[in-house]
Amino acid sequence: MPHFLLRLSPPRPSFPSDASAAEMDAMGAHFAFWQGQAEAGTALAVGPVADPAGIWGMAVVEVADEAAATGLCVQDPVILADLGFAYEIMPILSLIERRASRPADAEI
Repeated sequence: MPHFLLRLSPPRPSFPSDASAAEMDAMGAHFAFWQGQAEAGTALAVGPVADPAGIWGMAVVEVADEAAATGLCVQDPVILADLGFAYEIMPILSLIERRASRPADAEI
């Protein structure tokens, strides 16, 4: 299945240091939404990126196609709250993933 990088841009460069109560509430719901996607196996990695130009969020997802990636973005509570957050969706052309660990006593 294809992988996509979802880049979430905040409403302003100074975010989150000056986040409003509404933005913090939306971020709490955003966290819960992506935690659910991780538990479902759709999101492989999600988190904030400490870019010197300003913090932004990223998610690496495994979905059927770009339309499914877009569907995740439009369902995100920070987007539904209409507070100025925006996603960019970029296909990942090739991805090397960590293999599942084998138990120490597994036969090789």
